[in-house]
Amino acid sequence: MRVTAPYADGMEIAELTTLLTPEGLRLLDTVGTVESTDDVARAVTRLRAAGHSPDLVAAVVGQARLRTRAVEKFGGFAERMLFTRAGLEQATRLSIAARHAARFRDAGLGTGESTSAGTGGGRIADLGCGIGGDALGLAGLGLSVLAVDADEVTAAIAAFNLTPFGDAVRVRHERAEDTDLTGIEAVWLDPARRSAGHGDTTRLRDPAEFLPPLDWVFDLTARLPGGVKLGPGLHRELIPADAEAQWITVGTTTIELVAWTGALARPGVRRAAVVARDDAWHELTAGGPAPDAPTRPLGDFVHEPAGSVIRAELIGTVAEALDAGMLADGIAYLTGDAAVTSPFVSSFRVRETLPFDTRKLAAALRARDIGTLEIKKRGVDVDPAQLRRSLRLRGDASATLLLTRVGGTRTAILADRT
Repeated sequence: MRVTAPYADGMEIAELTTLLTPEGLRLLDTVGTVESTDDVARAVTRLRAAGHSPDLVAAVVGQARLRTRAVEKFGGFAERMLFTRAGLEQATRLSIAARHAARFRDAGLGTGESTSAGTGGGRIADLGCGIGGDALGLAGLGLSVLAVDADEVTAAIAAFNLTPFGDAVRVRHERAEDTDLTGIEAVWLDPARRSAGHGDTTRLRDPAEFLPPLDWVFDLTARLPGGVKLGPGLHRELIPADAEAQWITVGTTTIELVAWTGALARPGVRRAAVVARDDAWHELTAGGPAPDAPTRPLGDFVHEPAGSVIRAELIGTVAEALDAGMLADGIAYLTGDAAVTSPFVSSFRVRETLPFDTRKLAAALRARDIGTLEIKKRGVDVDPAQLRRSLRLRGDASATLLLTRVGGTRTAILADRT
């Protein structure tokens, strides 16, 4: 067997065949946590000393490393799943997959029962299922699923990961465009936005190059209720006018956009921003974009809206709740004097403004004993990492530096997170 990189995170069909044996699966369960290259070396040495073949060791150790990484997305479920590197990177977090699945359940789709017209069948088609993350969420809520993937290795891994659900989940190796949708009530699609492969891949910029193409996807979801997982930076004009566009931020990262259609789109909702923080979920909804709040002078606080709020164009809604205004036109910083915050923003108490000059800024920070500095920017061309090196920070205090433009002038705001 050819292994493209020793104990790599990718997987070819021969590696999967080697792994999917009683010996391979038993061995995988004994390896435990593999995080670092040192862990890899120790595991390889131990397994080779025990007499296992190089092919089997490569497959097992690579898979153990992926399982370790997968805990962040799948928690304890990762211990019995298989992955490819690309599949894991692109997979939906299980907590989010469960939220997606709940929308199908609440709409009465995927119950396994025929519709009143007799044309249903109660299955949800997951077209482009990857390693099965979203199908796992659907099946976990008791819904019936047809999971499809065009890649042979990925489809086989999805079948393994979904085995515990028995006949409730069917897995096929075929293209989404070729799938017979007879008896399908609704669809979930995650069009591939990266080049094919199980390891390193490149991002596809043109929606016509997505697999399946975005036009085909939205044509299908115009005929069947659907959810479409997309990159959060997708141009808004590509989203159908009658769809609900929902952006999701987890922590400080905006991870996806979902376009919901048909019975899965909530009445009157065309824009939604979800923020998950500290194990709690928060959502703003609206019938369309909200106008930005008027600009106002720098106040006692600066608020940075979550990425999902910015993408959904609901900054004005958040500003109203915080009694705040825009710090500058076209820049997503809010400012106000009220000592309030919300889950839809990160809030900072303003200390002072400082000169937007590296030497003067470094001197000011040294005078304030600031050695730990969070640097954030909007509307200015600054490399925070390079600036940090130039500042040569030292001291025991900490702060946040907000670099932006106010009235066309570059401004440095020294602040503290609230």
